[in-house]
Amino acid sequence: MDWKPETPPTAKDIAAHYRASIADGTYGPGVRLPGAQGLAKKLGVALMTVQSAYRQLAEDGLVEGRPGSGTYVVDAKKGEPSAQATAASLRDLQEHVRHVSSRLDDLSQRLAQLEAEPRDGK
Repeated sequence: MDWKPETPPTAKDIAAHYRASIADGTYGPGVRLPGAQGLAKKLGVALMTVQSAYRQLAEDGLVEGRPGSGTYVVDAKKGEPSAQATAASLRDLQEHVRHVSSRLDDLSQRLAQLEAEPRDGK
């Protein structure tokens, strides 16, 4: 997969990209993610940025680092959801949070408008 955003991405952006790629099956169980050093160079970011992104994916339970070998999408253990299912669930949850946040912003603006209106008899 050849991903090169127009501006250097943040660790959050990199993690989101690979989380989506795992969710859609581009990176399946046991598949190695791009090497951190090469990816950092390609994206024009510091190595620590890519390492932070990969750490976020590991904390989500989607990948595991293998010293001297790289970072791989985890294979599901018997009875546990696959990395693909977990990533899809995380993606859905993020979308839901964005929707709720947007609605909360709308409600906050409406409340501010109501509070700014003059009240009859007061």
